[in-house]
Amino acid sequence: QVQLVQSGGGLVQAGGSLRLSCAASGTIFSTSAMAWHRQAPGKQRELVASLTVGGSTNYPDSVKGRFTISRDNAKNTVYLQMNSLKPEDTAVYYCRIVTSLGYGAWGQGTQVTVSS
Repeated sequence: QVQLVQSGGGLVQAGGSLRLSCAASGTIFSTSAMAWHRQAPGKQRELVASLTVGGSTNYPDSVKGRFTISRDNAKNTVYLQMNSLKPEDTAVYYCRIVTSLGYGAWGQGTQVTVSS
């Protein structure tokens, strides 16, 4: 069974930084695609970063240049480094894994709050 456990997040002032972590178990992490999504109150969940097995990344314009997704295959962990945070980045952040067999799973979510 694939499981994702998130850590990090919290409250930060605008302009600050946070790093989220997501540790995976129950699958071959190195052959899985990873992503981070977020959901703000009253809004749909949106993709904020994705990372393929080959190392290609993708970001929406809203976070490009501020957020960085990375992975450590030795630790079965994916990270989201968030810099220059804005109040509009406030949301619950979720990591997601899609294995080589096409199985997907979500992390439990972690709150990020950016104060102005």
